Amino acid sequence: MKILFKFTLILNLLIVCTANAQNNKAHNPIIFADVPDASMVRVGDTYYMSSTTMHMSPGLPIMKSKDLVNWELINYGYETLGNNDELDLENGKNMYGRGSWASCIRYHNGTFYVSTFSATTGKTYIFSTKDLEKGPLNKIEFTPSYHDNTIFFDDDGKIYMIWAAGKLNIAELKDDLSGVKEGTERVLIENASAPAGTNIMLGAEGSQLFKVNGKYYLFNITWPRGGMRTVVIHRADNINGPWEGKVGLQDLGVAQGGLIDTPDGRWFSYLFRDYGGVGRIPYIVPVKWEDGWPVLGENGKVPETLDLPASKGLIPAIAASDDFKRKKKDRALPLVWQWNHNPDNSLWSLKERKGYLRLKTGRIDTSFVQAKNTLTQRTIGPESTGSTSLDISNMKEGDFAGLCLLQKEFGLVGVKVDNGTKKIVMVSAAGNAIKELGNVPINQNKIYFKAECNFKDKTDKANFFFSLDGTSWTRIGEPINMPYTLPHFMGYRFGLFNYATKHVGGSVDFDYFHISDRISNSD
Repeated sequence: MKILFKFTLILNLLIVCTANAQNNKAHNPIIFADVPDASMVRVGDTYYMSSTTMHMSPGLPIMKSKDLVNWELINYGYETLGNNDELDLENGKNMYGRGSWASCIRYHNGTFYVSTFSATTGKTYIFSTKDLEKGPLNKIEFTPSYHDNTIFFDDDGKIYMIWAAGKLNIAELKDDLSGVKEGTERVLIENASAPAGTNIMLGAEGSQLFKVNGKYYLFNITWPRGGMRTVVIHRADNINGPWEGKVGLQDLGVAQGGLIDTPDGRWFSYLFRDYGGVGRIPYIVPVKWEDGWPVLGENGKVPETLDLPASKGLIPAIAASDDFKRKKKDRALPLVWQWNHNPDNSLWSLKERKGYLRLKTGRIDTSFVQAKNTLTQRTIGPESTGSTSLDISNMKEGDFAGLCLLQKEFGLVGVKVDNGTKKIVMVSAAGNAIKELGNVPINQNKIYFKAECNFKDKTDKANFFFSLDGTSWTRIGEPINMPYTLPHFMGYRFGLFNYATKHVGGSVDFDYFHISDRISNSD
């Protein structure tokens, strides 16, 4: 019995030690939220990453980390890309699924450079600053729009840009980065998808160029028809070629990104994976060097755990609660917040009623997705809940305000004013049908809403709730499915909204927005 007892004790200790070891390591995905198209650079012991938020303003999010796992938002490349009907949600136009994407961040001679492009404006952009956190970022823009471009500073002082899909192009940039040097544009690789086969659905794109030990390494993503997203790597001794290519990784559809090294000499690759309604989520895979090639993964697979510090969670560095209380030197809106398209800054305020976000109506809209001044932030996986409280005493006839889950197939819970009566309604936009799935008349001016998202194993379902006292919650309507759709090309986002359908001049006051990484109901 004593021997059995000792054996059981040792076994339990081993289990506990193993569990603790696992808990002290990083787990993939490193960020369970929509942070796609990553580009990274290390400066000293600090890593910097740029990413994509498509049609959101401000845009081109920039994050930093000390360990490749725990990231925090520190800035954006721009407040707005400019002004036109698509960016401003005017005249029935929009830039859903467009805006800007696939940026590239680099550091050269004490200055950070972040490049991107926009098919919506038809321009290429390069933002620069010596201080990514304090800025400001200087903007250079030129035509045309160079798709999925990477910027590269070579050792000989030349500056290159590589872009396009399938057939990749390269050109030298002017010394002031104001455009391409005339006569330098040419084809870099005729068919960069070739290492992944001949039956290709998505031509090699998302270029990221690196130089390691005198060799050039070009990373791309491609997608064989009937297969999965795939990493393709090309290498050359000279930037003019010849280039030889091979498949770098083909597992779980984890792809698109590049190389990063640590101060102690280890190498990793940063990539992303399509994960349904929560969006495209970042992964890190270890890299070993063999015969002059970076070898990604462990035996060709993406590991679940990494020899990196464990995540401390995404709240509040990537998503955060907000009680809308501000001190003198605080930002008006913390970096976790982004507007759906360009905002009308005359129609929102944190000063008119201190401690509240006021959203005012300034025009008539017939569609939620065309309404201005929806304030959003990311949902997070595997579960997340967003909740808010509204004072609805200043709403006008036809106004609709509340809490949303924004994507093409959106879901809403809010208050509608109809024939002088206020009612709580839940709306679903499944498929191409916008339907009201529940309504409850109310006769009070303070109301509470929450939305619960379940992204576990791509469940991709959400439920909406209301409360009359902030304590007792009632589910309303039906669960919504949360499919990732290409027209919006973004993971679902929590949002606070208010728009008018009949009369302008109404307003609502949001007391808070709270986010948590738990849900109470997994239906």
